[in-house]
Amino acid sequence: MIPVIAIDGPSASGKGSVAERVALQLGFHYLDSGALYRLTALAAHQAGVSLDQPSALQGVARALTVHFKAGKTWLAGHDVSTLMRSETCARDASVVAALPAVRAELLTRQRAFRQPPGLVADGRDMGSVVFADACLKVFLTARPEIRAQRRYNQLIEKGMPANIDNLLQDILARDARDALRSASPLVQGDAVVLDTSDQTIEQAVQQILTWYRDCPPAPGT
Repeated sequence: MIPVIAIDGPSASGKGSVAERVALQLGFHYLDSGALYRLTALAAHQAGVSLDQPSALQGVARALTVHFKAGKTWLAGHDVSTLMRSETCARDASVVAALPAVRAELLTRQRAFRQPPGLVADGRDMGSVVFADACLKVFLTARPEIRAQRRYNQLIEKGMPANIDNLLQDILARDARDALRSASPLVQGDAVVLDTSDQTIEQAVQQILTWYRDCPPAPGT
């Protein structure tokens, strides 16, 4: 009966920022499911494992030693908070996330984040697969050009090199890969759509909070 708000959507739609703020306002736990795929890709790179080796990548996912603390992400005892947000890591994560063996390996780990008083989870298949019984499912999106600009701004603010034309092409390629993969493709399903192209983060947060408050109570509550 632990409530879950599942926020899915394409790359750079702003779902991470929105989900984290929703969780903060509700006092819920927060799961950035994409971080687990980024960390798998990063750990594979550090171990010299190629992205075309599904079995080896499954082993990497199984052996992940990950900690999220004080806004930072630790992999095998090292702070990788900045490194995991690079465009190379994001691109590799999209490839890794398309592998059924890796997705199956991380499924249990994702579901373990469901703890009282509640959870806000963002990703590609939070509402369709991982938390199919979520009390609120949101498909958060924005126009590709807007998403590319947002990603560009994020990278520049962090002092990372960025080319907006390349970012747009990467986003379009990821959209296609996420929608067409055989394992847990990105789909709207029964989620309510929230287009943030012309919205601020705070507006999106308030809309989701309104939807959540209007949700019927879970059985037994």
